[in-house]
Amino acid sequence: MSHRAAAKTKVHVRAPGKINVFLKVGRLQDDGYHDVASAYQAVSLFEDVRAYQADDFSVSVTGSVDLDGVPTDETNIAVQAAKLLARETGHQGGVHLEIEKHVPAAGGMGGGSADAAAALLACDHLWGTALPRERMLELAAELGADVPFALTGGTAIGTGRGDKLSPALAQGHSHWVLVLPDSGLSTPEVYHELDRHRQRNGSTLLPVTDRPEVDPKVLQALRAGDPHMLAESMHNDLQAAALQLEPALIDILELGEANGALTGIVSGSGPTIAFLAADVDSALDLQVALSAARLDVVRVSGPVHGARVLAE
Repeated sequence: MSHRAAAKTKVHVRAPGKINVFLKVGRLQDDGYHDVASAYQAVSLFEDVRAYQADDFSVSVTGSVDLDGVPTDETNIAVQAAKLLARETGHQGGVHLEIEKHVPAAGGMGGGSADAAAALLACDHLWGTALPRERMLELAAELGADVPFALTGGTAIGTGRGDKLSPALAQGHSHWVLVLPDSGLSTPEVYHELDRHRQRNGSTLLPVTDRPEVDPKVLQALRAGDPHMLAESMHNDLQAAALQLEPALIDILELGEANGALTGIVSGSGPTIAFLAADVDSALDLQVALSAARLDVVRVSGPVHGARVLAE
């Protein structure tokens, strides 16, 4: 039997969630979108997607996080990714996707984007469509601004809608303690709240540019692998809006910083909170303190690699 005839029946891909260690949001544009400048770090909290040969497209979802609001029909972004690849390559069959979620849904950590990236890669291997890497990144960007980063992983700077990526040099490992939300926040809702916040407080805020940029201090801190320097330069323009919508997050930020975190930040559009620790021991102590406060906590590190095929 030739190698080409032995089609795969199942492919398993793992893709990481992310933390935005820096996020600047530009002015609201006429098309309703904002340009952003972000420093992303992929962290060791993963989505697992298993793809099986099928005649049509279907998805099932399990996992360790709240799955309310995660669609199990064709509106699921992983199914959209599979259909996009099929259209692009002329593939005639379908796929059944099993998603095992560990990144909180609507948590500001790009869990859906990781599912989409994993589905693209899994289907490409399952179907043997061998899409060039550049084209796969273009398809990823069509699916969502954070999807290309879930494919590449590591540490990167995102500009434009967040999908124009350039790798950033990062030394060593960052240690994070995440407080996972018990409910999600809608990304569009957080952006709307930011726009309202800027209208209300326009005169007291720094002027908003069309083309935001990542603060060079963040790049220096990542290059140096210095958590203290990184803590001082971390920033998220969406944080004020997320705190306005979820005021309970303010107490969590204060609790983490009182228990040894170098700093805490709302990740992306929230409501996940990421605390940066100086080292693994501080991260362990912080994890214990926050767990004792009955918060849902997970300790992760970064950077980690992007979506990749695992041997079963």
